[in-house]
Amino acid sequence: MTGSGIRGAAAKNAKWPSLSRSQPPTCYIGLLDKAWTHEADNHFWLRGTMKLILLGTTGYHPNDQRHTACFMIPELGIILDAGTAMYRARKFLRTPELDVFLTHAHLDHVIGLTFLLDVLQNKNVRRVTVHGAPDKLAAVKEHLFAELLFPVKPPFEFRPLAPRVPLASGGTLTHFPLQHPGGTLGYRLDWPGHSLAYVTDTTATNNAAYLNAIAGVDVLLHECNFPDTMAEMAALTGHSVTTPVAELARNAQVGRLVLVHVDPAAEEEDPLNLEAARAIFPRTVLGYDWMEVDF
Repeated sequence: MTGSGIRGAAAKNAKWPSLSRSQPPTCYIGLLDKAWTHEADNHFWLRGTMKLILLGTTGYHPNDQRHTACFMIPELGIILDAGTAMYRARKFLRTPELDVFLTHAHLDHVIGLTFLLDVLQNKNVRRVTVHGAPDKLAAVKEHLFAELLFPVKPPFEFRPLAPRVPLASGGTLTHFPLQHPGGTLGYRLDWPGHSLAYVTDTTATNNAAYLNAIAGVDVLLHECNFPDTMAEMAALTGHSVTTPVAELARNAQVGRLVLVHVDPAAEEEDPLNLEAARAIFPRTVLGYDWMEVDF
């Protein structure tokens, strides 16, 4: 596994300099066993060669702090899920081609496709492809873009997922099934020396069926909708709680765990009990909107 870093509001929930979530300063935080380099107060960095931006880190509906699921690697034109935060992708467009990978067709993960008319306006993007399972793409096409709901389809093409999808810079995306009402997919993205896994909308266990699919990744982006005290609700709704996610990260020997898809109704500063997660897997952080993760 290679070194990785987190920028932005990450220090808000870490044992590092306290930062304001509403006005986060520029901040890179070194991870794993890498030393920090200090430039000025509250300014640390560890440069990686790839950057993941957390545009939206909640599920179901947005709240005053978070939009629903959307994650972007700007330099490679890759977006994972198209929740309500999709409009934020406009400011990070860097490439003439854009690939959007949907995990499933629930509205909090696809509604942002309807925002693409504005996201792409006056931008030099010549191709946009939305990838997903065939039945999920069919549902989005039939229902979300029904004439009575959204009659003007933005300029993108649907493409059913192949078993392996080539990515820019010599990368490969693979996918694996997850248990969730209606079905969903997890993703693993690999490049020489760099790797990332994205798992959302599923009920984690410490030996989940997808453990081998995520083993050894530099960064695991995993949903954690509820704290342990709400395990019954998590099972009912097909979501995860803190302890099993942390145990899974430890057992999969990942480099870093970033918790996302946080319950939008939770108003606490630490809605998931990070101390409990870190007791199991110390390299755990709570994802916030606008957080930047180097890997």
